[in-house]
Amino acid sequence: MLAGFSPARRRLLLALLGVVVAVVLAVAVPLLTRDHRRPVPAADQSTPGPVLLVPGYGGSGAALSSLADRLTAAGRDATVVAVPGQGTGDLRASAAALDAAVDEVLARTGARSVDVVGYSAGGVIARLWAADGGADRARRVVTLGSPHHGTTVADLATSYAPTECPDGCRQLTTDSDLLAELNAGDETPEGPTWVSIWTTADSTVTPPESAELAGALELPVQSVCADSTVPHGQLPTDPLVQGMVLAELAAGDPVPLTSADCARLRQG
Repeated sequence: MLAGFSPARRRLLLALLGVVVAVVLAVAVPLLTRDHRRPVPAADQSTPGPVLLVPGYGGSGAALSSLADRLTAAGRDATVVAVPGQGTGDLRASAAALDAAVDEVLARTGARSVDVVGYSAGGVIARLWAADGGADRARRVVTLGSPHHGTTVADLATSYAPTECPDGCRQLTTDSDLLAELNAGDETPEGPTWVSIWTTADSTVTPPESAELAGALELPVQSVCADSTVPHGQLPTDPLVQGMVLAELAAGDPVPLTSADCARLRQG
């Protein structure tokens, strides 16, 4: 192609071509080698922020009002998040509502991070939010009786009453695509610290061990008070469980509670 040009013009074209190649490589190589998984810095555990409480499937904010009141009495800024359709629709939409609530509370308080308590499916919503970028604005995430690996109750609903099992219900089955994606790899993204509180007497999240969360501090209620029979529906209002939540939202790292703490936490 260059044969028809004079030697001087060929040298000029080759020089220009060399400049173009150098520019292309300078732009392309960083793009090809860059790790797009931006590392999330660990949150400052010494400074608790405002608390956002996320309701579960089919539940209203009223289920968490007692816990919110106790947090407020302890001097914390506590907000119950309003999720669309009482959490029965696509859980991703509820995660978007949580994101908007976090924006509002950070703007209102001037805090740098939040603590999130997700009850039942609310814990899954909190995880969806964290996985979609929320992790860099959270100090601590506490899940409360959450079906992280699905519940056979939802399996039964899809089999025997499919018209009564909307999107949010289907997303909580044990073979849910949403949960499979959420649990692939790291179940607890970097940034916040994670705590999972659950009850072995759960007949809604079945098996109860579905509430276990890899990478979190695991706290079955019965590991603190062996005689507790608190069911799923009473987790947010049970004085012992509330005491455990408050302990895990305190300044510093999550606390590995034991039976030595039973009486103190029950008394509030």
